[in-house]
Amino acid sequence: MSNDDDSIPTSDVIAGAKHPSEAAAVIGHRDAEILFVDALNGGRLHHAWMITGPKGIGKATFAWRLTKYLLCSPIREDGPSLFSDAPEVSQTLDIDPDHPILRRIHAGSEGRLSVVRRPYDAKRKVFKAQITIEEIRKLKSFFALSAADGRRRVVIIDAADDMNVNAANALLKVLEEPPQHTILLLISHQPSRLLPTIRSRCRTLRLGALSQVDIDAVLATQELEIDAAEMGALSTLSAGSAGEAIRLAQHNGPAVYTQILSLIAQAPKIDRPSAIKFSEQYAGHTSSEDLDILALMFDRLLSRLAVFGATGNAPAPLVHAGEIEIFTKLCPAPQFAQDWAELCQDLSNRFQHGRAVNLDPVALVLDMIFKIEQCAKRAQGLT
Repeated sequence: MSNDDDSIPTSDVIAGAKHPSEAAAVIGHRDAEILFVDALNGGRLHHAWMITGPKGIGKATFAWRLTKYLLCSPIREDGPSLFSDAPEVSQTLDIDPDHPILRRIHAGSEGRLSVVRRPYDAKRKVFKAQITIEEIRKLKSFFALSAADGRRRVVIIDAADDMNVNAANALLKVLEEPPQHTILLLISHQPSRLLPTIRSRCRTLRLGALSQVDIDAVLATQELEIDAAEMGALSTLSAGSAGEAIRLAQHNGPAVYTQILSLIAQAPKIDRPSAIKFSEQYAGHTSSEDLDILALMFDRLLSRLAVFGATGNAPAPLVHAGEIEIFTKLCPAPQFAQDWAELCQDLSNRFQHGRAVNLDPVALVLDMIFKIEQCAKRAQGLT
């Protein structure tokens, strides 16, 4: 495994959460595991697998589970030989927690594993925006130095979407002529962004959003102090993403959602001092994750409002007891649902642009609130 300095952070872990390699099990995604096990047992283990799905649903954790099994288990022959029976069929990807190779993986010292991810710029103390060709070229040394004695080697690329054009082309050459006994695991949030030639050389394992039960189970494995009353709200607002649920728990997402809901409940006439006081919480937070959580909560609220307006069905489960009453007031007829959906997209675009040009966060938040107020006035026939 790439021997990164322990003092250097890695881009493949959520701040404050456990690293995906530390997970004792994968929660959810049983169908994907069965597909992989069937390929393994059927002698159809492809050299490259693309693990796809939304962010935060456990793709990296799943990749590490595959990695642990592939490195800890011997390569089986295709069938019975003169001196032995057919290899035992695998039922799961479970590995003995005391396996010596597993201990080396956790210690970051397993020589048959290489992890490719966005490098860290120690001078600027930030992660580089892309995986560059230099990171892919390091695989040449890895293949030359790692064991090729009949045991597998594994490469994890997290995330393949982060590769620039040169890095993608360099990886394509590896996929076209893979070294013997090497398995490449590409994690991708948006596979459509990758070269078609890369996608065509990989087998795909599609992972779906997690259920509320699964989200709750993931949160229980993290060392987070979460109020039991917030668990349902975290599951709902995370939209099936355990990673998102962890971020929301760390940054008081449900409380922020409730604050926004209480503020726009005043529409079509939102109290100016209240709006300013709310916005001023984000003064000086130009690059803060708190600001990202705020934007996400605006997006979740307006999306739920638009769906409620279009269908007339109460959002389930409710995040706040007053949601139905507030949504009914803001979207009194189905024809206004489109306005709220368009506003949701517009505010998302305006927020991203404001962040890109370092707009004052207070002004940015106030702008979002007043746009909501204007939309509410149109729905009430006041403009």
